[in-house]
Amino acid sequence: MTARPNIDMSLKQWTAVCALDDIVPDSGVCALIDGCQVAVFRVAGDQIYALANRDPFSNANVMSRGIIGDLKGELVVASPVYKQHFSLTTGQCLEDPAVMIDTFAVRIDQGTVMVQA
Repeated sequence: MTARPNIDMSLKQWTAVCALDDIVPDSGVCALIDGCQVAVFRVAGDQIYALANRDPFSNANVMSRGIIGDLKGELVVASPVYKQHFSLTTGQCLEDPAVMIDTFAVRIDQGTVMVQA
């Protein structure tokens, strides 16, 4: 597993993605932020999570179309291609601990979903 570089999060910009109401509860959408595809998920009403949209096993940009669920108390999204499960909070693959996808900070600002990328 490769260590992630230390990045000063204060240097990253917040980007408006869409209105919270534009995301159907318990589903995801894809946003293009600075040339990077980001999967944004709405869970249990107003909980928002953001992960890289690229599935590391198939190299397809499909994570936003994955199925959201709960495995032993961990909120996950299952890749629609080979069905690996990724934690919505950490990006860790549950089936292969050596694989992780990037996560992004998210917030809701006056009804707008904001992603820091």
